Amino acid sequence: MRRIEWTDDLNTNIKVIDNQHRRIVDYINQVYEAQEKDSKEMVDEVISDLVDYTVSHFSFEESLMEQAKYPFLGPHKKVHELFIRRVTQLVERNNAGEDVTDELLIMLRKWLINHIKSEDQDYIDVVFRNINNVELTGERKKGVIVNLLDKFFGSK
Repeated sequence: MRRIEWTDDLNTNIKVIDNQHRRIVDYINQVYEAQEKDSKEMVDEVISDLVDYTVSHFSFEESLMEQAKYPFLGPHKKVHELFIRRVTQLVERNNAGEDVTDELLIMLRKWLINHIKSEDQDYIDVVFRNINNVELTGERKKGVIVNLLDKFFGSK
């Protein structure tokens, strides 16, 4: 299986969201590496980290959409919930001793790329229109983004 390579068409142009998406891609690629090393312990650890980070990302993203008054927040949350439910089922099967790594990687790859290119693209204009200082460049400005980052990731 191929690793995921970040391409420009995955950018939302909301720097903080793009950085989080890239981190999720890094985690997925680490699952590939762990699988290549044939290390179940490593696979289990990376999957756990990936799931934890992704849940935090979803919460952050949903809070950002809520702050921006995105009108389709409810349906977007449902998509996140369905994804979490599916990944949780795979993790449970994995924890029960079944090797679900290939199935998980295929699902993660398809879902992430499709989600970023379609569902996430839908809220970008609303966020840019309704939230000031949404794009963090080199320096961090006080405001909605920094407060949300601190809330969900403990960063300032």
